[in-house]
Amino acid sequence: MMHWEKIGKIFDPSGYEFSCNSIGFAQSPQTLVYEKFVRIYFSTRSFDQITGLYLSNIAFVDFSKDLKTILNISKVDVLPLGQLGAFDEHGIFPINPFRNDNKIFAYTCGWSRRQSVSVETSIGIVYSDDNGDTFKRYGIGPILSSSLFEPVLVGDGFVKKIDDNFHMWYIFGKPWIAATLNEPPSRVYKIGQAISKDGFEWIKNEGVQIIEDFLDEQECQALPTVVEKNGIYHMVFCYRYSSDFRKNKNRGYKLGYAYSSDLKKWNRNDSFLNLPFSEDDWDAEMMCYPHLFEMDQDVYLLYNGNQFGKFGFGAAKLLSTQ
Repeated sequence: MMHWEKIGKIFDPSGYEFSCNSIGFAQSPQTLVYEKFVRIYFSTRSFDQITGLYLSNIAFVDFSKDLKTILNISKVDVLPLGQLGAFDEHGIFPINPFRNDNKIFAYTCGWSRRQSVSVETSIGIVYSDDNGDTFKRYGIGPILSSSLFEPVLVGDGFVKKIDDNFHMWYIFGKPWIAATLNEPPSRVYKIGQAISKDGFEWIKNEGVQIIEDFLDEQECQALPTVVEKNGIYHMVFCYRYSSDFRKNKNRGYKLGYAYSSDLKKWNRNDSFLNLPFSEDDWDAEMMCYPHLFEMDQDVYLLYNGNQFGKFGFGAAKLLSTQ
């Protein structure tokens, strides 16, 4: 059983002005740890002036290492949206920053709108040459996308380098569920795994779901994130029902947990995470979009709460596991 100290909500986007003219939301917080501070990247929302629909943009906030003091916020576009017709034309959500050989990269989940369904996603890669303030694309297209047995919605890539290989945990979609009188088309996605020698060319375990379902076969699993402690790999992710999840607390996002000793077989045990909803607070109705990270020998978890991160994100510190 994990034992956490809930730090509480540490960032609320209301009252801050970012270059992308955001209208709130700080979704999917993910970190880059520096010597004297920690930078937390997240996705904001703005309006497409042509369509009146949402766009997702990347911003960041720098915190002191005790996660109590905001030191800085991004003042320019961290990563512009993709060009006309590109896989990330309408949004980037999330972005997973990554250090390797003193260089800073990031894996992006780009999305674009469709007519028959709301969205399609793929995974891209970008790099920074100004210490993580901004990022640039290697190319217009994605590095990981839909394929024969993963037909839609490839995204949410989280990457760790272990020994000589890069490991990615990501999501892939099943066929969409047709619309009903009460629901638009519903997506179903599962967690998969890929491996790479260089971080660019990836070999997927094509179409293989590595985390078992808990709710039903249409359970949606998202945002896998992994840390290693004492030879055990710990994964936190979020999951929900495929429909009626936006306003129904009982069907909305919750946090799940799985562990592995060999990076091949993952055992699910959500109760081991032991991080409950609040009684009546920003995370009383929903807990989603988690991110595990290590800082100065300690393990922390960032996550969003009610309404998919509209009101910001919070943190918890791991005290022990038994």
